[in-house]
Amino acid sequence: MDRIPEIAKLFSAAENASQIEKLLRELLTGSEAAKLSLRWDIVKLLFEGKSQRTIAADLGVSLCKITRGARELKKENSALKKVFEEKHSSH
Repeated sequence: MDRIPEIAKLFSAAENASQIEKLLRELLTGSEAAKLSLRWDIVKLLFEGKSQRTIAADLGVSLCKITRGARELKKENSALKKVFEEKHSSH
């Protein structure tokens, strides 16, 4: 059962980033938060142009773990890519 749409609505109704952070910390275990943070680091480094092999060595993860993020960033309508491009252009 996929509850992602319901969770997304919950986050979109949050008042600010602090409230979203609190929701995430209450929903996720420490291990789940660490895994999500690692995945976020991976996609950030990929967007910055780092090679998959460099990321694997720097973060101590397998290439398989990095491939998913790389594939998502290459998709034409990638929400991740759009978020990073908007964040990058606003600086």
